[in-house]
Amino acid sequence: MPISSQLKIAAMASIAAMGSFALAAGTPALADHHKESAGQSQPNLIEAAMGTGVHDTLVAAVQAAGLVETLSAPGPFTVFAPTDDAFGKLPTGTVDTLLKPENKGQLTNILTYHVVAGRVPAAALSHAIHEAGGTYQFETVAGETLSASLSGDAIVITDGAGRTSTVTTADVNTTNGVIHVTDGVFLPG
Repeated sequence: MPISSQLKIAAMASIAAMGSFALAAGTPALADHHKESAGQSQPNLIEAAMGTGVHDTLVAAVQAAGLVETLSAPGPFTVFAPTDDAFGKLPTGTVDTLLKPENKGQLTNILTYHVVAGRVPAAALSHAIHEAGGTYQFETVAGETLSASLSGDAIVITDGAGRTSTVTTADVNTTNGVIHVTDGVFLPG
């Protein structure tokens, strides 16, 4: 299949996923209203992660998985970005094992489990949690489900393995999406 057809299919799938999340969250599907001049002054998702000083492991993993170009594309995407300390909570050797070339598929699945198609600010996610009665389930780019709930004012994400992570910094806006920093790594069930 020609690359242009693959890109069209991927774009349509992304728009469809954005639309269903946006409808569920009660926000417009294509509400990406940043001005060109503002976009030039903001970094993209990858540049923002590279500039924090606490996402070195995430950036190395994205590079090893070959996802830099994808996450630098227009998107928009919402990334739940685990810190280096979050990766450090995984069992010893897990990150080194995942970064090996033979584990690229598994690493890609874990990383895309942290990505949602569309720009989903914390306010929209909180609204969706309230509308859903306290727990809101949503699909990631990996095709897996995450659950969001609130603990006080903090958004808590529960992964497929039943592990919980808290959004420690919300709404880091970039040219191609938004980052929510988490204190844990999501693992599919």
